[in-house]
Amino acid sequence: MDSSTSAESPEPRVAELVTIAEQTAAIDQLIALARHHIQVFDQDLSQMGWNGAPRTDRLAAFLRGVRGRRLDIIVHDTRYLETACPRMLKLLGVYGYAMAILRTGAEGKVATDPLLIVDSQHYLHRFHFEQPRAALGILQPEQTQPLVARFAEIWATGESGINATVLGL
Repeated sequence: MDSSTSAESPEPRVAELVTIAEQTAAIDQLIALARHHIQVFDQDLSQMGWNGAPRTDRLAAFLRGVRGRRLDIIVHDTRYLETACPRMLKLLGVYGYAMAILRTGAEGKVATDPLLIVDSQHYLHRFHFEQPRAALGILQPEQTQPLVARFAEIWATGESGINATVLGL
């Protein structure tokens, strides 16, 4: 099977993922499918390889593609990003016009289920921070819509997170 063809025209599917390794691979698969918008909600991005070179390279390739692409990230706690994620900070510095990293506000702190939503039709929904179970949906726009609404609710609570011009590093 040609992987470039599968990335361009994936088969619709829903799968349960039970390990962190499966979710990490799913995140990379979803980023490869992204054409317009990636939305991420997480506790602090400390799991799932967000600061790894391959992941940040994929995100950079996405952002430098077609004009108007967006990467929106909201986390409960930005300390990990600020202290241990130089690649993500560099990505923000270079592509600050196309990405944002916010911190959840008080109302958003109740959310405990990390989300990755791609183009409002693909998703990875981890049911709870402390549990490795998650659902992956590829080409599932109807199932993705409630998650898009949930992300919007969390995003609406967002406060200043990390700016593209971080001083003192």
